[in-house]
Amino acid sequence: MHLRISPLTDLRHHEALPPLEVTAMPFAAPQESALAPGFMVIHGNRLEDLRGVAVEWMKRHPLGPLENETILVQSNGISQWLKLALAADERDDGTGGSGIAAALDITLPARFLWQAYRAVLNHVEHDPQAVPATSPFDKSHLLWRLLRLLPELMERDEFAPLRQFLAHDDDLRKHYQLAERLADLFDQYQVYRADWLDAWGRGEDVLISARGEAHPLEDAQRWQPALWRAIRHDVARQGRAVGESVAADVGDQGIASSRAMVHRRFMDAAGQLDANHRPPGLPRRVMVFGISSLPQQALEALAAIARCCQVVLCVHNPCQHYWADIIEHKELLRAASRRQQRKAGMPERLDVLGDAGASGEGAESLHLHAQPLLAAWGKQGRDYLRLLDEHDDSQQYAGLFAADSLRIDLFEPFVNSRGQARLLNQLQDDIRELRPLHETRETWPAVDTQADDSIVFHVAHSPQREVEILHDQLLAAFSADPDLRPRDIIVMVPDIDHYAPHIQAVFGQYQRAPYAKDQAEREDPRHIPYTLSDQGSRHRLPLLIALESLLRLPELRFSVSELLDLIDVPALRTRFGIDEDDLPTLRRWIEGAGIRWGLHGQQRASLDLPGGMEQNTWAFGLRRLLLGYAVGEAASGPWQGIEPFDDIGGLDAQLAGPLATLLESLERQWHALREPTDVNGWVQRLRQLLEESFSGDDAQDSLMLAQLEQALQTWQESAEEAGLTRELPLSVVREHWLAQIDEHSLSQRFMAGAVNFATLMPMRAIPFKRVCLLGMNDGDYPRSHPPMDFDLMNGDYRPGDRSRREDDRYLFLEALLSARDQLYVSWMGRSIVDNGEKPPSVLVGQLRDHLKAGWRASGVDEEGDNDLLEALTTEHPLQPFSRRYFATPQQHAARSVADRRLFTYAHEWHEVHAEAAPAQANEELEAFKHETPLTLIQLGNFLRDPARAFFNTRLKVFLDQEDLTSLDHEPFTLDGLSNWQLQDLLIQVQRRAVDAGHPREPAMLDALDRLQGQGVLAMGAFGERMREQLIEPMPELFEAYEAALEEWPHAVEEPESVRLNVPGAPPLEDWLDELRRDANGQRCRLLLSSSSLIKKGKYHWHHLLRPWVAHLAGHLEGEPMTTQLLSKAGNVTLPPLDPEVAREQLREIIKAWQAGMQAPLPLAIATAFVWLSKLGTPESERDSDAWHAARKAFEGDDFNAGEVGRNPYLAHRWPSFRALTEANPHQPTRFAALTERLLKPVHDAVKGGGK
Repeated sequence: MHLRISPLTDLRHHEALPPLEVTAMPFAAPQESALAPGFMVIHGNRLEDLRGVAVEWMKRHPLGPLENETILVQSNGISQWLKLALAADERDDGTGGSGIAAALDITLPARFLWQAYRAVLNHVEHDPQAVPATSPFDKSHLLWRLLRLLPELMERDEFAPLRQFLAHDDDLRKHYQLAERLADLFDQYQVYRADWLDAWGRGEDVLISARGEAHPLEDAQRWQPALWRAIRHDVARQGRAVGESVAADVGDQGIASSRAMVHRRFMDAAGQLDANHRPPGLPRRVMVFGISSLPQQALEALAAIARCCQVVLCVHNPCQHYWADIIEHKELLRAASRRQQRKAGMPERLDVLGDAGASGEGAESLHLHAQPLLAAWGKQGRDYLRLLDEHDDSQQYAGLFAADSLRIDLFEPFVNSRGQARLLNQLQDDIRELRPLHETRETWPAVDTQADDSIVFHVAHSPQREVEILHDQLLAAFSADPDLRPRDIIVMVPDIDHYAPHIQAVFGQYQRAPYAKDQAEREDPRHIPYTLSDQGSRHRLPLLIALESLLRLPELRFSVSELLDLIDVPALRTRFGIDEDDLPTLRRWIEGAGIRWGLHGQQRASLDLPGGMEQNTWAFGLRRLLLGYAVGEAASGPWQGIEPFDDIGGLDAQLAGPLATLLESLERQWHALREPTDVNGWVQRLRQLLEESFSGDDAQDSLMLAQLEQALQTWQESAEEAGLTRELPLSVVREHWLAQIDEHSLSQRFMAGAVNFATLMPMRAIPFKRVCLLGMNDGDYPRSHPPMDFDLMNGDYRPGDRSRREDDRYLFLEALLSARDQLYVSWMGRSIVDNGEKPPSVLVGQLRDHLKAGWRASGVDEEGDNDLLEALTTEHPLQPFSRRYFATPQQHAARSVADRRLFTYAHEWHEVHAEAAPAQANEELEAFKHETPLTLIQLGNFLRDPARAFFNTRLKVFLDQEDLTSLDHEPFTLDGLSNWQLQDLLIQVQRRAVDAGHPREPAMLDALDRLQGQGVLAMGAFGERMREQLIEPMPELFEAYEAALEEWPHAVEEPESVRLNVPGAPPLEDWLDELRRDANGQRCRLLLSSSSLIKKGKYHWHHLLRPWVAHLAGHLEGEPMTTQLLSKAGNVTLPPLDPEVAREQLREIIKAWQAGMQAPLPLAIATAFVWLSKLGTPESERDSDAWHAARKAFEGDDFNAGEVGRNPYLAHRWPSFRALTEANPHQPTRFAALTERLLKPVHDAVKGGGK
């Protein structure tokens, strides 16, 4: 039989645990044995000793065959650790586990106590409905009741302080946030201040102190008692309104089922319990293990059921002596008896924070008798132990344990896994013995820092570096200790979600390869198995991330990136039948169809934009896609105003169906989620959203969908019980639903056989060989959780009260005590910006100060400087590839103890600091064999950028940055590239019209209309401005073109072939078009360029190089040719050349191309033309004007980037002008020689024939 316990919430921290699997099987003995009832407390300073006694006690006093062992724990980690001990095999001496962990009902205290309340009261009051299964005063129910009541109460005078806060809250967000905080606050009041609620219920607006003194409440806070009375009245009224069945369920006047009232009724009824009258439903034994703090109310309830049950508490106590007096507020502790005795020599009174008066009788200074760290960090544990003393009478049960040769006080000296007492163990033993500093100095010898690394501190610059350093230190630990296993290490941080990406980046980079042929390939030796616990699911699991996006549909822009992110989620993609391989096709279609954002014009209008803005929406793009599939070619023009997208067809076309289905579903959900509705309406809508949007084929996705459904059902039941019928907006529903899901996954796997990364949480202090604490920064730990302004418990301390800062202090103490071989502490001690020093957490500072005051490093006399902390602390460099990590063996041996921890296993960085290998005599590649003939375009591109041509053509390497232009925004302006592309398109359209004898303007306007229909141009006035910008240069350009046509009136119908063979290089084969002749039969190549050829009196030489190569090729047949280049800014004429000179220059370019495929040529085009403009020659000196001007053009200055800054290929090879000019010395391929041979001819031709 399998039992499943639903997620639970701890009384103190309201932290949920995931469901625990409980298997009901016989535990040990086949017959029931008698158990003596009682409240039994076992103290111990080592949790493993407490676990041993607990397991042994359960083995020697087994329950019946069908009874479950009830164990109360505070975290899933303790639960797992305890079950592993129970499942261990029994040893030869009878110790050890039972060989099986079965018949265990492991739960949290809050859930068990409510079950105990029901069992006792239902039995004593003879009423099966004496306590409901869930109370209307539970936080989950109270939230929705408050959301209903708050608007009704705001008109009353006492609620004036809340009225202003809740004003102008149209979407109920403020109401929901306030209701949520108040529900949590009243839930805490029921546990920690039940006497307040009792007084408020009687109409007394007072606060009762820990000493029982009642004080009137301030006027500004009187709304709290009034609100509590309104809640009580509403619960009672609701019970009377719906009839006897509910009235009975909520109890007398609706308040009997509040936790405070149920506890009072329970305590009254518990007086009738005894060993012979145990109510059904109460277990015979309750084991409470590893809980570091419980509210007084919980302890009272456990002590009450101890009259008929055996309640065994295994308590982690850091000190074997009585130590309550060393911490403030000791006068509030009411226990008359003490389980522990005072340490010999300790006075009755100590001066703690001056509360006894320095001159008081018997008062002595705290520092003379107290252990400083225990006094600073132990307040939470002190309160718990003293609250236990109120109920503990060890004389009643000590004999029972003695009869089994078991002790109830298990205080043993601390040693490491090898039985040694090193610095860490000495500090732990000081806490056990309550040693003040002067005794510490007298007790322990000097620390041998060469051999003792039991406490180490690491200072880093960032979380990423902290994790990188930890990975290297753990690898070293595994190498040094063959017995150390990953499961022996725990790493705790203040917030695991903050560190998770860094942990995955560092520990996840060395992965297993399970299908490799051999062990060497299977696993990188640096791979360390690890698990992450306590991560929130909401921002981690793809399904929940997608769900949150869908729940924001009414607010979303429906941009391209948002929809592509949705399609990237496997559960959603599978639901709509889209394969992962289809995503590149979808992206291409989306870009080509002009989709930018918006579902359709109506959706855009809902975001306060004008109506009718359909262009660039998903509906617009989908119509283009489907029409393109239907009609094919887009050349036939638009159909009913829709421009077809013709890049769709074949087998890929079937992808349009799932895309259309997805968009239809999104539109339905957009309509559904826009309008508020009541809880039942929202539950129906959200279930439909889950069903339509996600597939549960994957096991993890299926589990998450089930949890989402369960959360909906729980919410519906809670709201129905609270009587909430008002309509709720999506914002409230979304936040509540997703927050509930996140609570269900606060704890994942723990102790799974790997290095465990976890958040610092209560009783995570399970013994580990190595405990590593990261992120111990000032301000980050103890974590800052300022109480709410209206939390009346703030400033009214009572023993047992919850306090996150005190929790964190005690957690740090528990972490220190749980380490056996090493305590590793890391923080960001240096600024990543300016390397300035940053302090650690105040707790780390206290620990370091105590170590410095209590111990000395060996080899240092009493009068010398104590350099212990220097030896324990390693400051790491900013970068993981710092030279400090790669010392030679001799350098490493000469380092200090702390600096010897500067090492890394990232051998990839070794090569960076290795000595440079001697340059090889021949570094050239093999001769390049081009499979196809060269073309004029290839030669022109080479001449424009020889270095790029080498990397792209020979090495197939592309260093250009990827275009990261987002498709999420429709075009409002044209960037340079878009402007060039569209003007080139318009120029070609108009040229074809002019050459065919048609007017150019209608053709141009028709092309612009089609661009508008394709979504390329913006809407409205922006689109008109784009049209004007594109049209502006056309009249002047085509005026020049028509003048050129008159000069060269005869078109050459057929393009002329170009052929040239150069020995040692591929042949040149291409066609020369755009040719015309004049009346005399002379040839001209007439080109229209959308680029500016001359701007501000300067030639844009890179635009002339492709036409120049074609100009040279036009002379190969021995006939001269003129090239006319017409542009929107300047015209250039390349004059006819001597055919032999042109042939020779073209041969030089082809030879240079062949050489440029062996190695990149040091030729920077813009720099070279500046060199030529300053009359530079291969003989020019370094102090010449040409050299200085070229250097400035290449490297730039403080105001302008140089050519090397704009060209990644040049920057990769020659980062400076000096490097460029010194490349290939004494060879014809050096910079000056290449410039003279390849570029001076075009420079001279243009300067001589330009206009």
